[in-house]
Parts: sequence; structure tokens; C-alpha cells
Amino acid sequence: MESTTKLSDLKIGEKAMVESFLPGDHSLMRLREMGLIPGSQVQLVRKAPLGDPIEISVRGSLLSIRAHEAERIQVQLKN
Repeated sequence: MESTTKLSDLKIGEKAMVESFLPGDHSLMRLREMGLIPGSQVQLVRKAPLGDPIEISVRGSLLSIRAHEAERIQVQLKN
């Protein structure tokens, strides 16, 4: 079963596929340029102690992104 959630809601080690970006945040363009695009598989690697930033693995690279950015990224979690 597949379900849609926010990237920020993933648990450490969970994998998901990027589905879409919520409009209104121009900082997400930088993430798209680094390969975080719809259809990409991502895995949550770790979270900072206070939850910001988070580190994800995408296309063989590790990216650190802010929690407010992760809130605007819809992913499809595969169970």
C-alpha cells in the first residue's frame, strides 16, 4: 500500500518517492537543481537534535535541507 505524506514526516531510514512540491517557496528551486525532482527516490538519513535541518539521500548524494523546505515536499511512502 502506498500513501502520500510530507518529506518532513519520514522516519529515519524510510524511503519514498518525490511526488510534488507545494507552491510558494522559491528556495525549492535550489533543491530541484541538485536532483530533488518528482520521481526521485529519497531516504531520510538523519535529523538534527531539534529536527532542523534534516539530511536526505537522493541520487547518490547527501543533502541537508531545512525543516520548512521538507514540509513543502510531498512524497509517496511505499509500505
